Amino acid sequence: MSEEVTTSEQQPYPAVSLVGPGDGEVIVLGTTRMRVLEDGSHTGHRLAIAESVLAPHTQGPPQHRHGRHDEGFYVLSGTVRFTVGDEEYDATTGTLVMVPPGTPHTFANPTDQPAVILSTFTPDLYVQYFRDLQAVLADGRPLTPQANIDAMSRYATEPAGDHA
Repeated sequence: MSEEVTTSEQQPYPAVSLVGPGDGEVIVLGTTRMRVLEDGSHTGHRLAIAESVLAPHTQGPPQHRHGRHDEGFYVLSGTVRFTVGDEEYDATTGTLVMVPPGTPHTFANPTDQPAVILSTFTPDLYVQYFRDLQAVLADGRPLTPQANIDAMSRYATEPAGDHA
């Protein structure tokens, strides 16, 4: 997991958090493998960061809106299709997509190749949503649309009405 590093015990500033290439909390949700790099515990809950690998032909979550946090996606490799309302955008390597609160959105990997994205959550509120979904699967329950909606509702997120 992450480790805290300080340069001197006499320094008045907080410890720096380092997460190495093989470190971080891993959450597997179907064909998506997420590695939580920062869950908010080192940022005063202002920011969380995760790296996700979307297998080929991965469907994303139902289209939804966040009420209290911004979500950012930086495409590290591959192509990710973002659907925002009725519009679709294919984001390729090097593309940043920022989704402000209230904007209906979802994402998927429609290609034959894996895609890797770096996601930010400001504040960190939404990381627990992914943990909750993993707990559903670990309990042997199916990850139904209703289970997904129930988990979303705990984190100021709701289906995007006509777009869900």
